[in-house]
Amino acid sequence: MNRKAITFIGALLITISAVSMAFAFGGGNARKGKFLYRKNCRSCHGKTASDLSPASMVQADWKATFEDVSKIPCNKDWQGLPEKDINDIFTYLHDYAKDSPTPAKCS
Repeated sequence: MNRKAITFIGALLITISAVSMAFAFGGGNARKGKFLYRKNCRSCHGKTASDLSPASMVQADWKATFEDVSKIPCNKDWQGLPEKDINDIFTYLHDYAKDSPTPAKCS
């Protein structure tokens, strides 16, 4: 292999690793996640911010909750929701959690 091919493959591997790590740790769009949360979750989780909002839990709790989404009771209602949308919802909940730098005041 020539030097350009090796450099290209190395850069590709680094990019793939960075993208997969970003997805595993959030890296979604919190603004889109807020919209999706209101659209898909609010109907079951109530209309008030005190019912269930990002500030209902700390970041570690949101992360633990979303580590295995099959254990979330309302997971069956998410059928057809793309994984990216679920990641955006997680990012919104995580980024505005009770212990985040900018906790949600209301949803």
